[in-house]
Amino acid sequence: MRLQLSPEDQSFRDEMRTFFTTQVPESIREAVAAHRELTKEQFVEAQRGLNAAGLAVPHWPVEWGGRDWTPLQRHIWREEMQLAAVPEPLAFNTSMIGPVIATFGSQEQKERFLPATANLDIWWCQGFSEPDAGSDLASLRTTAVRDGDDWVVNGQKTWTTLGQHADWIFCLVRTDPTAEKRQRGISLLLFPMDTPGVTLRPIELLDGGFEVNEVFFEDVRVPSENLVGEENRGWDYAKFLLGNERVGIARIGSTKRMLADAKSHARQITSGGAPLAEDPFFRARIAELENELLALELTALRVVANSVGGKPHPASSVLKLRGSELQQAATELLVDVAGPLSVPSFTGDGSDVPEWAQVSTPSYLNYRKVSIYGGSNEVQRTIIAGSILGL
Repeated sequence: MRLQLSPEDQSFRDEMRTFFTTQVPESIREAVAAHRELTKEQFVEAQRGLNAAGLAVPHWPVEWGGRDWTPLQRHIWREEMQLAAVPEPLAFNTSMIGPVIATFGSQEQKERFLPATANLDIWWCQGFSEPDAGSDLASLRTTAVRDGDDWVVNGQKTWTTLGQHADWIFCLVRTDPTAEKRQRGISLLLFPMDTPGVTLRPIELLDGGFEVNEVFFEDVRVPSENLVGEENRGWDYAKFLLGNERVGIARIGSTKRMLADAKSHARQITSGGAPLAEDPFFRARIAELENELLALELTALRVVANSVGGKPHPASSVLKLRGSELQQAATELLVDVAGPLSVPSFTGDGSDVPEWAQVSTPSYLNYRKVSIYGGSNEVQRTIIAGSILGL
């Protein structure tokens, strides 16, 4: 079977490719391609540039900055952005809380938050996981008790990604501890990170970075109007949010770029007196990964095409599961291509070790997380078994 874009869709791809490779600062794209850590200012600059061009939240309702694109065009938009090493619009804003507010929020919340969320005037972080409630999110213990016109929040969240940059948090809290089912007594609150009683503490990761945090809440007062949707319906909103998150987690374009990098570097590495790229076992490994990535891309197109009314198709769990596995496989491949050069990590400009080899091991370690966040792969297998296979 040979798949080809229509002339209109090919023109759309060319338009996206031209914009991403010419209108986003090259310094930012180089940092992404080199797996360097971006500053908050670089994230903000990139997203505001996309938003000004109407390319930050195309999947949102048109009245809030969305574009009336086909599912295929949305796929092309994301893939070309990743291939060009453009920082994707902050997922916490654009793929998580933004669609939730647009779908379930009050008109006042939409007007207050959506424009600022799209433009990254507000940087959101996610308050879901807890020390004893990660994959089993329904067992969360952070509480919110109504006191007059406020909710009073107490508890703890963990693995809060980029919380050090965040202005606001969207937080799952238990508002009815007597509910017969744990999922029934959860609500979703929004509040600023500088609210009295909020404390953030960084967590150092295996790769030496500090992109995740613990967040503690002690008698944090949240105005009642910051409740999203209905009280005790937060679990429904969380499922909606995670479904949107899983579609983006596949990151097919980024994995394509990593495989292309691996092939390029393999042409410069000698093995047995010949370029590693000519080794038949290496070539077979590349071919296998590229074929699996193509299968995932076709699955992604099917998922988006069958997502009705903004509700993600259950097969988004397949994208999360397989996409994370292929991202990890690509980072492992880069470590293997680097070989002994992967041992010195971030040795600096004075080193003879090329930068791509220096970051290969930290990137490999960092990507271990992708099979956990957004719902662990074990959880995704359970969802696939029940929602798709009917087991």
